[in-house]
Amino acid sequence: MSPTVAACQTAVDDLDVESNLETVVARVEALPDRVDVACFPEQALTGFVPDDRIAETALERDGPELDRLREVAGEAGIDLLVGYVERDDALYNAAAYLRADGPTTVYRKRHLWAGERELLEPGESLVTLETPLGRTGLLTCYDLNFVAESATLADKRVDALLVVGAWPATHSDNWRLLLRARALDGVRWTVGTGRTGRRDVEGARVTDYAGRSLVARPDGGIRAELDTDERDLVVDLEDGVLERQRDLVGVFAE
Repeated sequence: MSPTVAACQTAVDDLDVESNLETVVARVEALPDRVDVACFPEQALTGFVPDDRIAETALERDGPELDRLREVAGEAGIDLLVGYVERDDALYNAAAYLRADGPTTVYRKRHLWAGERELLEPGESLVTLETPLGRTGLLTCYDLNFVAESATLADKRVDALLVVGAWPATHSDNWRLLLRARALDGVRWTVGTGRTGRRDVEGARVTDYAGRSLVARPDGGIRAELDTDERDLVVDLEDGVLERQRDLVGVFAE
């Protein structure tokens, strides 16, 4: 049976962890039983504003919020990928992969964008892990722009990339293009889950987000995509597609 992924496109209430947590839990509980992995956007639990308020909102990976999502993952039998701002020795733009049955893996965004750079520290390591989709790499938003990251992950024979994003609506075509490119240059499935809606917080610049979550095929074509609605994109990753494309282009023949 083909694995099934859900890109859960959501708006985010910046600085309101309780509201965002409720949104994630409700969306997971409403997913079809066949879903193996559900992905939520960049900073889906915390949102982001480029000032010290984000430090007060940041979460610890062993805190009650992620504990709650581990419980939800177990109850639903679904692995979850959820973005948040993490508090540790510093602040990080993080994405936690929470297993229905197994350890949690956290990826920290390596390439920070604009207002993030003054407040957050970049991550140091690329992350790959085994998931129901096969060997899987994790990326966050602006990481997509860096072809060297994609090349390194391709060397590891990654079958899928899961990308969490909060891409501005003004550049949404770039988000779509880069997701397709990263699928094509590594010959793998790529799942991009984007934030939608608007950030409208006192003291921060108003920003509209692109949404446009999509699943790109290993040939760079689009398997399925959303516009800007708050919806779940549920997609079966068809058996045999990855193998046929790799045989065709011969990227991993040597």
